[in-house]
Amino acid sequence: MKKFLSFLIALTLVLSLAACGGNGASSQPTPAPAPGSTDGGSEPAPAPDVTITVAALASGYEEAYPGMWKEVCDAFTAETGIKVELICDKNLEDVIGPSMQGGDFPDVIHLATGREKGLTEQFIKDRNIADITDVLSMTIPGESAKVSDKIVGGFTDTSVTNPYGDGKTYLAPMFYSPCGLFYNAGLFAEKGWKVPATWDEMWELADKAKAEDPNMYLFTYPTTGYFDAFLYALMYSVGGADFFNNATTYAEGVWDTPEAKECFDIIAKLASYTNPVTPAQANDQDFTQNQQLVLDNKALFMPNGTWIVGEMAEAPRADGFAWGMTALPAAKAGGNGASYCWLEQAWIPAGAPNLDAAKQFVAFLYSDKACAIFAKGGAVQPVPGLTDNLEGDNKMFYAIYDNGADAAMGSFAAYNAVAGLGTVREVFLDPVNGLVNGTLTEDQWISSVKAASDEMRANLMG
Repeated sequence: MKKFLSFLIALTLVLSLAACGGNGASSQPTPAPAPGSTDGGSEPAPAPDVTITVAALASGYEEAYPGMWKEVCDAFTAETGIKVELICDKNLEDVIGPSMQGGDFPDVIHLATGREKGLTEQFIKDRNIADITDVLSMTIPGESAKVSDKIVGGFTDTSVTNPYGDGKTYLAPMFYSPCGLFYNAGLFAEKGWKVPATWDEMWELADKAKAEDPNMYLFTYPTTGYFDAFLYALMYSVGGADFFNNATTYAEGVWDTPEAKECFDIIAKLASYTNPVTPAQANDQDFTQNQQLVLDNKALFMPNGTWIVGEMAEAPRADGFAWGMTALPAAKAGGNGASYCWLEQAWIPAGAPNLDAAKQFVAFLYSDKACAIFAKGGAVQPVPGLTDNLEGDNKMFYAIYDNGADAAMGSFAAYNAVAGLGTVREVFLDPVNGLVNGTLTEDQWISSVKAASDEMRANLMG
């Protein structure tokens, strides 16, 4: 995998050439398809009296620009006449879960994988997500461009959007964010500390900081769910693309390799340098208290994404605090660090009552109007040109790939539900709490990963 920007540019060029290659000369003008239709305009738009339900997570982006999702929904209604009933909540699973158990599904859900309750993963495992491949060829309501014209190449070709490996898209790529280790750049400037480029330098800094202040720890994390992006980037920096791909598809023997042992060792050692209050607060209700540890200089680094700025905008902070972000350190001196490209998703439940209108809404999410509204909250979609106008912290964050970090994209492959087999989070991520509080050893963790991985490989979806 090349540097992120080269990756995007190359794939965008391929997409453009493919589009150009499909154009045939014609002496007759071709009428533009109806908004929301597929090629040829054969699919009529739903009647204006349709009302759809959209359920969206109220994340840090919504906190940075309150009413962001409502404004997008209102713009969609103004463009199509389709009314929208919006559900927007921090604990979205708790709000929509009970009604969905009774068969009452929203038409569109914006909820990424990696959440503590694993609702999106459950829908993936149960194959209860609608195929939205045809949305890519739909004309965006209010525009002449198709959805595929507005999505940077490669973002609909990952396991995050195509979980079954069948060449079809089930989850629409929404906000993407370079993930890494966030820290107080003001503190580093004050102390004259260099941001570690390798893990050896990281351990040296941990000991130096602890000697200066016994209450200053190297690390914290919001919840164990944030270790998904961390683990992906770590695997990529330690073993490159081959190891990353083998690990995320549970290849036989992958966890017995030197690369795997190095990853386990790094996380186990990092656990010993983690602020001990972290596990008790590592849940969807108290996670901001762990994030506050960095603002109070009680932890130097935490894994996170660009939404952290909006999420903690009103939180108190140490004098001179300034956000900094770095990729995960290189495994060896002279190597590259890595940053996982976190990608949120929007999807349509298979049981959505208004499928056609729901697809129009998903298509509208890539309109210029919707993109501009989302950008007010700092939410960046994989649409060409959106990063050109970034300023301040976001400009620094999205430049991480320009500064030598390799980009990792993708996720653990989906597998069929099996009694007693935990989720990816339960197997690979949640045990970090046990490493930190001493209730689990590294060897116990490795043993459970190997056993679970064998079952996952035997039950891969395909």
